[in-house]
Formats: sequence, structure tokens, C-alpha cells
Amino acid sequence: MGELDLIRAFVAGLGERGGRVLRGPGDDAAVVRADGVQAVTTDTVVDGVHFKLATHTPADVGWKAMATALSDLAAMGAQAGEAYVALGLPPDFGDARARELVQAMEQLAEICGVTIAGGDVTESPTLFATVTATGWADDAQALIGRDGAHPGDLVGVTGALGASAAGLRLLEAGHTDDPDELIQRHRRPWPLLGAGKALAEAGVTAMIDVSDGIATDARHLAESSGVNVSIRLGALPVASGVEAVTANPAELAATGGDDYELLFTCPAVKADAMQPAVMPIWIGEVREGSGLELVDAAGRPVALAGFEHL
Repeated sequence: MGELDLIRAFVAGLGERGGRVLRGPGDDAAVVRADGVQAVTTDTVVDGVHFKLATHTPADVGWKAMATALSDLAAMGAQAGEAYVALGLPPDFGDARARELVQAMEQLAEICGVTIAGGDVTESPTLFATVTATGWADDAQALIGRDGAHPGDLVGVTGALGASAAGLRLLEAGHTDDPDELIQRHRRPWPLLGAGKALAEAGVTAMIDVSDGIATDARHLAESSGVNVSIRLGALPVASGVEAVTANPAELAATGGDDYELLFTCPAVKADAMQPAVMPIWIGEVREGSGLELVDAAGRPVALAGFEHL
């Protein structure tokens, strides 16, 4: 199938949601009606870096590419809107696998109320998928950044950690056909859009998605806010099953990436207000100073690092 026919096949399977898209795929650019303010993010997954086709189906790749971009919107507390997809397909990838990849993107987009409004397809020596996702809010003050944490705030996380990293270890050990939940958490993460919006409305001061591990992402939040973030290693919620994969489950929970839970800060007086939004797990405090401090049960600093792209 040629490029134009493949694009037509992609477009035929896409739906429209939200009512903002006035012109979608088929023109040189999409035309979208604006609502309030727009948040925009771009995320890329590359074969051999973020996944391996030996352990991921094309559908897994499409799902993960869409999920990682939408998770960035969740971390801002934005209402997801439109997505734009760029695919680099190896010459031997094949039409059927390309359609499978896009269909999985559309499946997650439908679940999340997102319209895939355009994109691009090119030949590439390595499979990659880039998703630019847009989100919306009534005004800029409704969106949450990484820079709002204040001394005295509590540090919370939305759910268990380490599942994706443990799933990756299982895949690397050859469990490619295993339906284990840890493997599914690695192959098909969920963007927590509802939780992110609810937390923003409940009054969190800073927020980030846990894509590179708490040990990296909490440091990003601390640096952006100009504060010290102190996290108790023993307070980290470890996903069920992780202890069977590693002798140090708390360390994997701190350093493993691709969990896509939300890490956030909020004033102590607002802690109870978080409960209707999510069931937060409190793991630390914000203090005067700078950087990230991970401490063990005795309060001693622990040196750990999460994932770094470069």
C-alpha cells in the first residue's frame, strides 16, 4: 500500500470527539476551535529505546505512544483535546502492522475523549511514533506546573510504583507471552487524566507524572520549585508482585520509570480535600532548601537515581 492509501486507511478508522475540530485529517493543517487556554505536549517512543518489537506488538507501541503524551496533560490537570501523530515506519514494517498501531492509538483516544486530528507518515530505518497532544482549560490558573511547591507542603502520589520496571525485567528475562499484570503495566500504561484534573481542582500546588522514576521526577519538581523535596523510601507504595522480581522492591519503586502515576504537592491543610479526588499516598514533605532527599527508615540519605534520556 502506498503512502496516500495508507493514510486514507488510517483516517477511515478515526473518530471525532469534543466538537472542537472544524477541519481534521485531509487538509494541510487541522483547524480547531479554541476553548480558554491550550496546553501542548509532544512525546516520542523509539524502537530500541522505549520499547522493543521483540517484546511489544504494534498495538502496544501505538497505545504507549498515545498514553505517554496524554499523561503529560494529566500532570497539568488539563482536559485532553486533540492529538497529532507522526509515524516513522521501516520499509518492512507492513501495512497490517501499521494499521494495528494506529488502531490502538485510536482505541485509547476514544477512551480518553481525544480526537486524532492530523499527523504525518514517513519511511524510517527505525520505528518511532511521536504524539503531540493538546489539552484545554478555562484559564491558565487552572493548570498545574512543577514550580508551585512550597515549604510545608505534603508530597503525595496517586498509586503504586515499580510495576512497569518489574514488567520490563520480566520481558527481558524472556516472559514475552506471559499475561502478567506487571508486563501489561509496562506495555500499556494508563494516562490518569481524570485524577490529574481532580487534583488540580482540589488545590495541589505542583504536579508531575512519574515517567522516569520518583528519584528523577521528584528532583525535577524540586528544582522547578526551588525547594527541597524529602521522600521516605519506606513510604513508597510498591506495586503487588514487584517483590517477586527484585530483592529491593522499594528501590525499584523509586528508580523505575513508566509508571505514569502522578506525583504532587499540596498544603497540609488541604490534604483531606484530596480524598474525594484520589486516594493519595503521602510519601514526604517539602522543605526549605534545594534538590531531592530520599531517606531510609532511620532518616539517613539514600543515593538513588531514576532514568535519564541523555
